[in-house]
Amino acid sequence: MRKISVFGATGSIGQNTIDLIDRNPSAYDVVALTGGANIEQLARDAKRLNADIAITAHPDRLEDLRAALAGSDVEVAAGANALAEAAARPADWVMSAIVGAAGLQPGLTALEQGATLALANKETLVCAGTLVLDTARKHNARLLPVDSEHSAVFQALVGEDMASVERIIITASGGAFRDWPMSKLASATVEQASSHPNWNMGQRITIDSASMFNKALEVIETREFFGISPDMIEVIVHPESIVHAMVGFNDGAVMAHMGAPDMRHAIGYALNWPKRQTLPVERLNLAKLGQLRFQEPDENRYPALRLAREVMERGGLSGAVFNGAKECALDHFIAGRIGFLDMADIVAAVLDRFDAQDNHIDAPMTLDNVLQTDHLARIWVDNAVAQRAGK
Repeated sequence: MRKISVFGATGSIGQNTIDLIDRNPSAYDVVALTGGANIEQLARDAKRLNADIAITAHPDRLEDLRAALAGSDVEVAAGANALAEAAARPADWVMSAIVGAAGLQPGLTALEQGATLALANKETLVCAGTLVLDTARKHNARLLPVDSEHSAVFQALVGEDMASVERIIITASGGAFRDWPMSKLASATVEQASSHPNWNMGQRITIDSASMFNKALEVIETREFFGISPDMIEVIVHPESIVHAMVGFNDGAVMAHMGAPDMRHAIGYALNWPKRQTLPVERLNLAKLGQLRFQEPDENRYPALRLAREVMERGGLSGAVFNGAKECALDHFIAGRIGFLDMADIVAAVLDRFDAQDNHIDAPMTLDNVLQTDHLARIWVDNAVAQRAGK
């Protein structure tokens, strides 16, 4: 029986993971489930899967969680220290699905225990790729990608020599505003940005899809995960979301990974790796599908892609700046303080400001430096938003 933990259990990735676990519960011993404010869901899952411990990230909800789990054998805890303690508990396989930079520290702790880390939290590698990969090597731990694009690349590379790879192509749906005229984007609302044409995801990643900030993070993650140069990474808009990624080789061949837009593909592959198991996902009917379309992304519409290239050129801690600024700008958009297009403008300004700070970007990549950089980027975004409001 494999010992597993799910960090971010109440989000869309976590719920899809639990769906797969619940289909074969005798195969798993659930150590820890963590979540945010959805206490009822966290408690239901913890009781159903007989988890050792359930943790909410919000200390003020601890008593609610305790009440929801009263009479069960499930331990309860709350807050960042509890998350770190849970990540240190022995587990064979850990799902890292906490949204944003908050997932970095628990992921590092799990790697330090030698666990296999199924990485759905793209921010972990964007903010601290070198640190994360070095930690995995030092502790003989393994990273498995769960983003659909990186899982697709990982699968296309099975049995291949990286020296023969010429390019990696990751696909993007184009998000909610793919077919909107540019003139309408400035007035796009949170509700409009929160509706994805293909995928069923949480609000934050759905909005990131509309702005293509999620794809920008994935470009950086591709560079870190597969160790290739930025000029070998391409993005292409693929409205059907059937081809998740492609790998081009030096003989001209291109390997494409295809599947219905269902995150249980990538989650199930990581959960069962190195074997494949039957998954409850739709089988493709290519004749019914009829066609697959591809087009170049317009970086005027999606400036986040250009910013990702700049981040990779700058290197150092610029990934932590980029992600922290992006997360904070998204908070302000959701709160109605800035417009949809303002997010990219503010992130670009914060990156430029960090560039002007002597040696800050090139500081050693330690956890403390990454977290400090993330914090400072958020402060500067807050200040930029306040200045705009004061005009």
